[in-house]
Amino acid sequence: MTNKLSASTSPYLRQHRDNPVHWWEWCDEAFAEAQARDVPVLLSVGYSACHWCHVMAHESFEDTATAEVMNSGFVCIKVDREERPDIDSIYMDAVQALTGRGGWPMTVFLTPRAEPFYGGTYYPRQTFVSLMNAVTDAWQTKRDELQQNVAALIDMVGRSAQAQLAESYNALGLFAGARDAIVDAFDATRGGFGGAPKFPSTFAIDLLLRHALLNNDTRALNAATVSLDAMASGGINDHLGGGFARYSVDDIWLVPHFEKMLYDQAQFARAYLHAWQVTERPEYLQVLAETISYVLADLAHPNGAFLCAEDADSPTPDGHNEEGWFYTWTPQEIEDVLGPDAPEFMQWYHVTNEGNFEGRNILHRIPERSLTIRPAHIDRMAQRLVEHRATRPRPGLDDKVITEWSAMMLSVLAEAALATNNQEWELSAIRAARDMMTRLRVDKQRWARTPDGKPALAIDLAHVIDAYTRVFELTGEREWLSVAHDAAVDLIERFDDFEGGGFFTVAIDSPPLLVRQKDLFDNATASANSTAALALLRLGALLGEPGFTDAASRALRLLAPIADRAPSAMANAISVIHTAHMGITEVLLPGPRGEFVHAVSAAWRPSVVTAHGDGWDSPLWNGRVVGQAYVCKNQACERPVDNTRALLELLTTTHGE
Repeated sequence: MTNKLSASTSPYLRQHRDNPVHWWEWCDEAFAEAQARDVPVLLSVGYSACHWCHVMAHESFEDTATAEVMNSGFVCIKVDREERPDIDSIYMDAVQALTGRGGWPMTVFLTPRAEPFYGGTYYPRQTFVSLMNAVTDAWQTKRDELQQNVAALIDMVGRSAQAQLAESYNALGLFAGARDAIVDAFDATRGGFGGAPKFPSTFAIDLLLRHALLNNDTRALNAATVSLDAMASGGINDHLGGGFARYSVDDIWLVPHFEKMLYDQAQFARAYLHAWQVTERPEYLQVLAETISYVLADLAHPNGAFLCAEDADSPTPDGHNEEGWFYTWTPQEIEDVLGPDAPEFMQWYHVTNEGNFEGRNILHRIPERSLTIRPAHIDRMAQRLVEHRATRPRPGLDDKVITEWSAMMLSVLAEAALATNNQEWELSAIRAARDMMTRLRVDKQRWARTPDGKPALAIDLAHVIDAYTRVFELTGEREWLSVAHDAAVDLIERFDDFEGGGFFTVAIDSPPLLVRQKDLFDNATASANSTAALALLRLGALLGEPGFTDAASRALRLLAPIADRAPSAMANAISVIHTAHMGITEVLLPGPRGEFVHAVSAAWRPSVVTAHGDGWDSPLWNGRVVGQAYVCKNQACERPVDNTRALLELLTTTHGE
């Protein structure tokens, strides 16, 4: 049995192609079918690595009796939130307004005009069947009451586009206020912020590191480092294979939600990279290296770009999928591999007969809380377990390549390669940059979100600008800067709200949705508007393009009033606001014998120079002295040239590519 998902390019949708549910993909024809039948639409949104999405699928969507209720009363649409975050965002806002919380799988009931009137997240099978029967009854007998919900929800989900520009704002006040709010929420005992479930909050940590560096703020630094230590010590970190799970279900970082998302690896990597730059602690460099090694080994396409995620569930020896089985151990399993070395290894990682997760053990170092470099003999034991673990069936792989996430990983890989002089990472970054252009760029100026041509969103272009600017900084090759420039032009031409400020989620020429939103708040990833603002500020500084910096300024004027009211939800935006206030510093390095020109625009630390401890008189480029540096601040340079762009062009003309 197959339905309309059998030809989908999404691994998540293909997981449901054999359901007895008559699934449609999101399309006009599905809504026309609902109109013709005079039934509501049942929208189900999820993603392939989602544990509870699998649970609801097994309980309800694979059950013939439940499918019969779905098919008879509704037109059923399945959406991959990773491919279509524009759709997901609209209806997640509606669900949060209705229930006060969100998550996946998301279940929303719509009119044939795509208007939401009720919804929630995961429903157990019997609850789900009862809910569908109640919705069908209300649709037939109380439609006027349902329509009252519709008007209020449409107004709510469209509010992001109604936010107002600030005439001015206090950047330093926002920065200080955000620091205070984040430190106040800090869990000094267990690390992190707030209670269970605990999310990594890498944007908040980065803001604290910034504040600590610039203000000698020991409280901010303590909150950041204790949190980073706790996460790396806990079960959220894969101590054998590297990489981080999405979040911890408890408040001590022990039991993760085991799915590994590409975007989380990028954000964890950047947090540990910046922590290493600020503190020079080698433990943070080790965590950075382990995270990047995991991505390059298990989430990299053979041609270079990056894949979306690994599942939370994996097959057990009897063939059943269980959450976390791939990552957990019994004492006997460890003894079978390590023999007489097992007791010492189990003591190091706190393995017990009772276990800490459904009778098995998640490896962790939580009691110590302070990171230490793993001793060589423990490391050798770990490698033996890694080799044994490789014989287990791996969790399911979502092998989509998404522009946003792949560019996010490319950006931090290039930044890390530059800061650490890691040649392997540099080569991997260049391969990924070329593969993404081949796979995802539609033409010279336009990008797709996915290889099958789904239109790019503002967040995709924002990360492309950022990533290719950083690859230019890594290599000094101007072709990468041209890619960033063309993406910036497209972002401004098709997404910019020139009057209201900021960027719409979808382009002006995209197929219309219920509302045209703006992505303003940082969630699991940074908002499109804060990401675009930073990318355009950095690119504008490199090129001396006022159009880019003006667009960034309008976005920040839109974000600032919201950030003032909700600083904890806008940490990335506030960091960008602070960057704009402080100005971009550029380090321009002409190569010896005219071989190359490099440029670095650092948002808050010119790491290519100062991370190595050298003064301006002997700058290092990847560990090599390359001559006199030209240092520019806010377009005013030590050397007498008109602007940054003129200096860069002068050096390029003089020294070649």
